[in-house]
Amino acid sequence: MGRVAAISSAPRPEPLAVPPGPLTGVLVADCSTVLAGPFCTMLLADLGAEVVKVEPPEGDGTRGWGPPWVGDEAAGTRTAAYYLAVNRNKRSIRLDLKRPAGAEVLRRLLTRADVLVENFRPGGLARLGFDEATLEALNPRLIHLAISGFGPTGPDADRPGYDFVVQAMAGLMSITGFPDAEGGRPTKVGVAVADVVSGLFGAVAVLAALAGRDRPGGVAGGRGQRIDVSLFASTLALLVNQAQNAFVTGSSPARQGNAHPNIVPYESFATVDGEIALAVGSERQWRRFCEAIGRPDLADDPRFRTNGDRVRNRSLLRPIIAERLREASTAEWLARFDAAEVPAGPINDVLAAFDSPQARARRLRRAIDHPRLGRIDQVAPPFELSRTPASIRRPPPLLGEDGEAVLGELGYSAEEIAALMREGVVGVGERW
Repeated sequence: MGRVAAISSAPRPEPLAVPPGPLTGVLVADCSTVLAGPFCTMLLADLGAEVVKVEPPEGDGTRGWGPPWVGDEAAGTRTAAYYLAVNRNKRSIRLDLKRPAGAEVLRRLLTRADVLVENFRPGGLARLGFDEATLEALNPRLIHLAISGFGPTGPDADRPGYDFVVQAMAGLMSITGFPDAEGGRPTKVGVAVADVVSGLFGAVAVLAALAGRDRPGGVAGGRGQRIDVSLFASTLALLVNQAQNAFVTGSSPARQGNAHPNIVPYESFATVDGEIALAVGSERQWRRFCEAIGRPDLADDPRFRTNGDRVRNRSLLRPIIAERLREASTAEWLARFDAAEVPAGPINDVLAAFDSPQARARRLRRAIDHPRLGRIDQVAPPFELSRTPASIRRPPPLLGEDGEAVLGELGYSAEEIAALMREGVVGVGERW
């Protein structure tokens, strides 16, 4: 792995001036690394929270998870795209928490913080001197989100949590991919969805805890609380209707490729020059679909009249639809389906999706200037609030670039900061 990016001598630009978000004034101490925790804290930051990213001396591991890279290794700015994806709107301090003086820095931060997010193995934070009793004594209003692979109890509590393994263990891979008969095998989702959904659930829980703490007369009585979110439980929750199908039938669902277990036709079909995704989700849409493909007789065929009929007879219906759709181009079918108000769309690659007219109209790809990395494109926040908007105000920080400023805000003098640096407790960029 190359050198990780660190602070430069160039001044960092001020955050972009935007209307305050709904979490303005909320301080988050982010001791998490990799994806689930940083994704959670980025969502909170997009909503206006101030997030201080507390990084170990070597930095968040995802800084080195390239290629692809942005920046220059010789200049000490080479940073993985992976890291840039989930760390905007944050400030970075580089801190050795295994040193007593480093733990004291975190202690000062936590006395002021509203939220602590961490993804240490269960018991890891306590071994650093921050068990629940200590956190409660430091700051009774603190909301502590602990993200782990499998939760703090149970036979797998001490196992590390890796997205790929969790997708396998939680059953998600068993329903993803094409059937064995079509040459398929259990397949992971194309993005680290166990991590992402854990970050989402973590953010939801943090927002609920903040509301419960701060609402007048709320049941939390103005106090914080601990939240546990695990990749395993989050991925099980993601199974939704597939889990319920299994509970009701007593049988585990099988892989069906792009087909839907409960709706037909609801999958991808080849055209004469490509492939489309088709989602016929109601009986009215079914009748319009049959008209659009020039087979109105199918709508009244007793084998296919209702969705239940079509699910039972999908092996008969699919070849009929597939043969018909192979007779015209993707563009022609999409035009017909749009005119008939039948949900369908092209199967885009990632860049095509962001370059689509809808994505461009909604500005879902945003550019921000980084003081040393230049222009960085980011995925826009997916939520829009009319009065207190989410925003991208700061580019992802270089390693430790805000250390001196954060320490000053925590009451450390210039002499004390210099001493912490000399002793190897705090690293400010390349100075460690």
